[in-house]
Amino acid sequence: MPRKPARHCRPARCLPLSFSPFARSMARIASNNKVAHKVQNPRFPGNNLPTSSGKRMVNHELIDKSEDSGSSDDEEFDGTVQADFEFFDPKPSDFHGVKILLQTYLDDKQWDLSGFVDVILGQTTVGTVIKIENDDNDGIYSIVTALNLGRYKDLACMADLKEFLLKACRQKDVFSKLSLFLGDQAKDVGLLVSQRVVNLPPQLLPPLYDALFDEVSWATEDEPTKELRSSFCFKFYLVISKIYKHKNADKQNGPSGDQTIVYIKAEDEIFYELSSWSFSFPLHTQLVRTDELKDYRLTGLVMAIDASNIPVFRQKLHSLIDQ
Repeated sequence: MPRKPARHCRPARCLPLSFSPFARSMARIASNNKVAHKVQNPRFPGNNLPTSSGKRMVNHELIDKSEDSGSSDDEEFDGTVQADFEFFDPKPSDFHGVKILLQTYLDDKQWDLSGFVDVILGQTTVGTVIKIENDDNDGIYSIVTALNLGRYKDLACMADLKEFLLKACRQKDVFSKLSLFLGDQAKDVGLLVSQRVVNLPPQLLPPLYDALFDEVSWATEDEPTKELRSSFCFKFYLVISKIYKHKNADKQNGPSGDQTIVYIKAEDEIFYELSSWSFSFPLHTQLVRTDELKDYRLTGLVMAIDASNIPVFRQKLHSLIDQ
């Protein structure tokens, strides 16, 4: 039987994280103005005991940002609820929750998203979804997985993804490298898919990524066929994400240093630091912005990371969250 990781982390408030003070403050402003999933029950009993499924419950505070978070039944309610998060293997019943999380994964492109979700849910050896224990709505709060681009290259969803990326890349020096990733090198490339609700507690990130990369490693030994084992021997990872980029970032009179980019997801700054190449591109889909972000635009970011840098990534992510 495939091995499963022991997953745990400490309780903490869900504050956005990023390396620079500027980026951290901007990320906090951005996340505080987005609507997250509402937790229906006011309190969940907290414990850290392993479940019968082998998954571990993680007690956290979840900030309820829905418009009706102030309840007349509890005037002292501060918008924070206790929630026991659990890590699960993806399964078919997670289809709609995962699809919602991925609905803007390729901006506003009309593509085979349903087929893409089917691929994710069909790969149970590697991949994790986060839910809240005993949630009647069975909502999905995060999905993370790694898909071999070569293994699924003949599927319509992967053809759509390839077309989208090649069209989005306008940098000639990067285009040739991207083409190799999507073509001759595809069998060595893992598409790292990581989507979550905006205010998921950051302390969940280290065990979530540790679980992913541990499962990838174990799959190279535990999968039943040589072909499947080989499909998880990634030499590279490809990450598709989003950032806020200053509208004058590429101009001489634009901002410099850490004021040009706001990373929505804390780990993306680490990925970018470790990436061998990357490119950004404008997005048609734009979120509601605050005054502080009026000069920033939501921008697509694609990064290539050598698999040999993953141990460094894991260490840096732990250090970032623990600080």
